[in-house]
This record gives sequence, C-alpha cells and structure tokens, in this order.
Amino acid sequence: MIEANRPYALEDTLSDLICDNRQLLMAISRFGIPLSLAGRPVSELGECAGVNPHTFLAVANLTSGREYSVDGVDLASLVGYLKRAHAYFLDFFLPGIRRKLLDAIDFGADPDLASGVLRFFDDYVGEVRRHMGYENDNLFAYVDRLLAGERDAGYTVGIFAAHHDAVSHKLRRLKDVLMRYCPPGNADLLNSVLFDIINCEDDLECHCRVEDNILVPVVARVESSIVPTACSQPGKTVDSDSPEADIRLGRREREIIAAVAKGWSNKEIADRLCISVHTVATHRRNICAKLAIHSSAGLTVYAILNGLVDLKDIDL
Repeated sequence: MIEANRPYALEDTLSDLICDNRQLLMAISRFGIPLSLAGRPVSELGECAGVNPHTFLAVANLTSGREYSVDGVDLASLVGYLKRAHAYFLDFFLPGIRRKLLDAIDFGADPDLASGVLRFFDDYVGEVRRHMGYENDNLFAYVDRLLAGERDAGYTVGIFAAHHDAVSHKLRRLKDVLMRYCPPGNADLLNSVLFDIINCEDDLECHCRVEDNILVPVVARVESSIVPTACSQPGKTVDSDSPEADIRLGRREREIIAAVAKGWSNKEIADRLCISVHTVATHRRNICAKLAIHSSAGLTVYAILNGLVDLKDIDL
C-alpha cells in the first residue's frame, strides 16, 4: 500500500502503482513495459524493459496527481511513450468508440439525431488526427534532431507550447448530448460508449498535461545545451482559431440554428432578429438542405455539438 500523496519512488513495484491507480495500466503499456514485470520495482525498468525509470516516475506521478520531477527524465523514452499514446488513440480507442456508437444507436428511429452524433464524432476524430499528426511529423521530428545534436534556428518548443491546446473539450459536448438528449438505441451499449467517451476525455487531458508539463521543459533544457545550426521551420502550427461550426453556414444561419435549439418559434426568431417570418422559413429550408438535417431535434444537437449554443440555455 502506497501512502496517500507520497510521490511514487524507485523502490515501489509496478503492481503497487497499479493497485493505487489503475489508470497507470495505460502508462505501463505505452512505455512498452510487459505486465510480466509487475512484481519488479521501478528501479529495474531500465535493465528489464529498457525504460528510463525517472521518466516513468515523472509520468506516473503527474498522471496520479502526485508531486513529480522532470530531473532525470530521458527525452527519447518520453517521446517513445507519447508516440505510442498517439497510436493508441488513433488506431484503437477512438475507432472502438465509433464502432460502439454504430452498434448502440438506432439510426432508423431518429436519423437526424443519430447521423448528427456520428458526423460530429467523425469530424472530431479528424481534428485529433491532424493535431497528433502535427506533433508526430513536426515536434517529434524536431526532437529527434535535437537528440542527434542538431537544433533548428527557426523553431523552439516554445512555439509549440504557445499553440498547444487540449483536444478533449469537444468530447464533453458529445458526452452531454448522450446523457441529456439520448438518441434511441440499446441502453446498455449507450451507457458503455458513454463510459468510454468519459475515459477518453480524461485520458486525452492527461496526455496533454504530460506534453505541457514534462515534455516542454525537458525539450527546452536540451535546446539550451545546443547551438542552433540551421534556419528551418519544421511546419506550421495547428490552427486553433478556425471556427468550429460548419463553414458553409452564414452568420444569420448560425443565429437561427441557435434560436431553434433554444426552442423559439419562427415568429419569435423573426421578432428577435428583426426579420420577417418568411425570411426565417427560407433560412431554415436552406439550413436543412445544407446540413441534411430536417428536424428541430437534429438542429438542436448540431447547435450543441458545434458550440453554437450553450447547453444550459436549452430546455431538453
């Protein structure tokens, strides 16, 4: 038994850490540590698994909300951990959630709601893929050059840190929709996929904390020891300022979708926006054609998922 709030230490065994925080099973897997070593102390990870024990402790302590230190962290081990985490999210976890969504939701009962949820999830996965692809192709490639003793003059990890945002926030909207505006389907499967979405949200947030609080300072430390030798830019930063709502929609159309989500009638929308009821109806027809959504419920879900309206403003 590990004392509460005490940082994990080299003499602790992996099994003790797992018993204390089962989420560390994911960290052990992403470091490539076989579970057959569960009875070994952390201090033996280098000899038995080729993993720097201080790197593992830093990630394990941060993940568990305990005091951690970046002293002794090995950059190569850390980047290997992060690359395997990316592969887990993109190749296993997120595709698994999509398969569960397909099995859980009855697409025939409410096609607008069902297709809206699935479309949002697919768009979100595309965003995560772009985010992690940037890190794989640019940041990690930059780190590989640092480890080879080369430093680009036109790039620093500070540039990455300034544009680095968590990619978990949209999952909160999907979670809220599934909990408060549950589409027809298998209740047990819907609860299971909701549980996976909650876990994925937590896992992605923790992944970003590792990058911000361990990777960034360790890379900065390595940068300080290497004189820049080249003037090159490894790639563009992730665009975090692009609008989340569908770019095919105009400002007035987005306003009308938000009003529909709030339960306003066409006359209420017309009065509040100072336009005619006929104009509102025309906009709604155009919106339905553009989005292939033909019900108020479907438009409500679209508005929530795409950040056009706050969930607290909707009487579901």
